[in-house]
Amino acid sequence: MTPLRGITVVALEQAVAAPFATRQLADLGARVIKVERPGVGDFARGYDETVKGMASHFVWLNRGKESIALDLKSEEGFAAVKALAETADVFIQNLAPGAAERLGLGADALREINPGLIHVSISGYGAGGPYTQKKAYDLLVQCEAGLVSITGTPDEPSKVGISIADIASGMYAYTGILTAIIERGQTGTGATIEVAMLEALAEWMGYPLNYAMYGGSAPDRTGARHASIYPYGPFTCGEGLVFLGLQNEREWATFCDKILGNPDLAADPRFVRNSLRVENADELRAEIERVFADRTSGQVADELEAAGIANAMLRDMGELADHPQLEARNRWRTYDSPAGELRGLIPPVTFAGTEPLMGAIPEVGEHTEAILAELGLRSEAATAAS
Repeated sequence: MTPLRGITVVALEQAVAAPFATRQLADLGARVIKVERPGVGDFARGYDETVKGMASHFVWLNRGKESIALDLKSEEGFAAVKALAETADVFIQNLAPGAAERLGLGADALREINPGLIHVSISGYGAGGPYTQKKAYDLLVQCEAGLVSITGTPDEPSKVGISIADIASGMYAYTGILTAIIERGQTGTGATIEVAMLEALAEWMGYPLNYAMYGGSAPDRTGARHASIYPYGPFTCGEGLVFLGLQNEREWATFCDKILGNPDLAADPRFVRNSLRVENADELRAEIERVFADRTSGQVADELEAAGIANAMLRDMGELADHPQLEARNRWRTYDSPAGELRGLIPPVTFAGTEPLMGAIPEVGEHTEAILAELGLRSEAATAAS
């Protein structure tokens, strides 16, 4: 018995944001019907061919879904998606701004025929305002949200290495849908939900935004170091790098005593509190790395762990795939795809006694005939969708 068993989601989705939201729902047992373009499908299918000939983004975001291929500009295709929405619990779309409304698939139109429908729209900048029609890709939203301005080194700004604006908006869509399902259970009515990528990522910018608005300047770009806590970040050892983080004065005193072998350093006027350690970070870094110079990163990490100081090793993707903690907690499963069996992580939110669904990745239009047959539209719409 999965948590979302019996919930049907119709997803007029593409790329990352909406597919990320609906894949979470599918993993929890919802039936997700993905509406795709006949032939080519979701354009994310063509991003690359690295996963046994399939795109890495698409594999990540689309397991456990059914694919129906429809030409929404045809009378038959529109009738099919409208029939799906009429009995669905959730309708989610992340088409270009205004496209769903022009197709007759906006919130007002669909909730008129299905008052209990939870209608979700994801866009770059939201409806209304000068950016409504502006194209929004992940990097561009990262720029508009100020994230790129505080990420990178002092010499060069950098984007985050994952599609964080898409992921943020997808997560808010996911949690918004779950909230609306709870509300509908209490009121019997559906909901109209809008999520803008800019607003989702701007929410995640709360710390640097407050720092800048009330401190007079934004946090500096400091690479992998923390802009306002020190020591916090990477340090060079005799061999390799170790990452560590201190959060309070008790840990600072322990670090000086147990790791640096210099308890008096904790009371040094240059380093006696965090703001001063940030101000004099270069001097403190030199002292720390002088002590680390005759040890490997593994040795330092072991010493930090023994002293109760937070630390980490810099792992690459291969090392993440073999991470001993993920293995020990049995986080990996296999699931099916058109190219054969794949390996993937189960969702991070787990329910005791419930195994998450890890359904197959669909071919474009793989379920068209079966779904249309359910709707009684098989002959007409199948021809239009082929």
